[in-house]
Amino acid sequence: MPPKKRARVVKKTWQEIARKAQDHRDASLNSQLNGADEALEDLERAKLSSSNAIKNTHNLPKLVSAEVLQITYTHPDHLSIMLSHGGIKAVDVMRAFTHMAAVAQKSVNCLTELLSSRAMVRAAELDKHYATTGRAVGPLHGIPLSVKSHIGIQGCQVAAGYVSWWNSREHLASEDALVVQILERAGAVVHARTTEPQSMMQLECVSNLFGTTVNPYNTDLSSGGSSGGEAALLAMRGSALGIGSDVGGSIRVPAAACGLYGLKPTAFRVPTTGWSSTPPGADPIPTVIGPMSISIFGIEDFMRVVLAAESWKVEPALLPLPWTDVKIEPTPERPLRIGVCPHDGGLILPHPPILRALEELDEKMGALPGVEIVPFHPYKFDEAWAIASSLYFTDGGAADRKVMDESGEPMLPLVSWMMNENPGVKDLTREELEYWLEERESYRLEYAKHWNQTGRWDEAAGKWVDTVDALICPVAPWIAPRHNTAKYWTYSAVWNLLDYPALAFPAGKADKNLDLETRSSFLGPRDKENAELYDPEVFHGMPVGLQIVGRRCEDEKIVAILKYLRSQGCLPAEPQIYKPEEGA
Repeated sequence: MPPKKRARVVKKTWQEIARKAQDHRDASLNSQLNGADEALEDLERAKLSSSNAIKNTHNLPKLVSAEVLQITYTHPDHLSIMLSHGGIKAVDVMRAFTHMAAVAQKSVNCLTELLSSRAMVRAAELDKHYATTGRAVGPLHGIPLSVKSHIGIQGCQVAAGYVSWWNSREHLASEDALVVQILERAGAVVHARTTEPQSMMQLECVSNLFGTTVNPYNTDLSSGGSSGGEAALLAMRGSALGIGSDVGGSIRVPAAACGLYGLKPTAFRVPTTGWSSTPPGADPIPTVIGPMSISIFGIEDFMRVVLAAESWKVEPALLPLPWTDVKIEPTPERPLRIGVCPHDGGLILPHPPILRALEELDEKMGALPGVEIVPFHPYKFDEAWAIASSLYFTDGGAADRKVMDESGEPMLPLVSWMMNENPGVKDLTREELEYWLEERESYRLEYAKHWNQTGRWDEAAGKWVDTVDALICPVAPWIAPRHNTAKYWTYSAVWNLLDYPALAFPAGKADKNLDLETRSSFLGPRDKENAELYDPEVFHGMPVGLQIVGRRCEDEKIVAILKYLRSQGCLPAEPQIYKPEEGA
């Protein structure tokens, strides 16, 4: 008997793998859109064929039922109270949010997968528990939770934006990531996985797997990155709480671009076991997991729940620091001192709406009794980027190129810019790596001194006192990046280098009548290039975000300060991209 011939293995092209990934995503949406699906597709065709294309997705939720709108546009804080007191069932909440998530996907391309079946099973379990005991499972009982796709969900691909990893058994999650397990034990319900860019190293959200995620306020603009799918979904009210990650602005840039709160916590406070990224304990520039939400209280609830789990007993790299409540009660005798830093020290000025928002916030804070505003001078931003860019790819990007070569997928423009056009990105020898790690530590020491000098040395106490409690500054030099232009990271990346917690927050909206670029001279070619990206008409009505920064491990303090400023009327109300009554 002749030997059997081996079957020839036909390797799939990257386009075929991407199509398979998109088909998988689309199949997960099919049960959710019902009649709205056809209407949305009609609108998409109209957008493509019309010279007056609809650039803003405000009108898309009008296709959603009043019942769905009533639930998804209930403020997350109120929704949490209703769920925990039996005022609404978790299954009804999940049905509404999975539907809105599907609409968001059709609108802005923000999902890699909708987990409807899993979500509805878990929601039913929560309702059964409440009916039996009269109590909520935990502080996040029934809250819809979306997850950036490189954070593991059992049975799902963890691709980190790479085509070959989506098609790999090695990158199929065998269990939920530790942070997801903790949040679900507290009652949260995972219902959606969100888009992320190729390599995770872009400040916008585009991959060969799923294409480009756009901004809900203006589809000509980016939702930011790398947690751009999370930001777009939350802004469209397709989720109530999101998990993102940040190594150079990847939570804060999308949060600012989409009118949200987003926290980059101090490294090694939130567990990372079960993600596809830097292994726990490896920290040239620490990548962190953090929360994103329409509500500042969502940020605080996430951190309180996650740190209460004492994950340092499971993941030894973590700092054994529980969440502690911080009270902000400033008085003229013991003022709250806030540093304000409007720019990077003369490299690239932010766009006019950002500067106006910062000036208006400065004025409101300064009018509060017990609050002292301190001009904060930026410190060596160019040096910070030289160090950070040298430590992002210590192998010169070889590992990333290898992953792309496995499928043959092309390197996208912003990844090519990061890897090929940054002089700091090179394959470091051991001696070179040690040099840049020493430079990192030297910069951290210098910055601590720079911050301390906002106060005074108390000889009797033997310590610095009266330093600024926190710093408020831009997240980026733009509001929302135009596609393939997000090439200046330092406004956000400096805080990753320092490992300082930073919280992005909504600070207003751009106004074409107030925010004009009147400069005729510029700080240099990069500043001129950035200024030319701004157009008052294009950015009119876009959300404007800022960030509040604290010293290492002062995550609780910056959240408390922002809550205080919000309570004193210094911040705008949480923005809505759509008011339900408009579509009723």
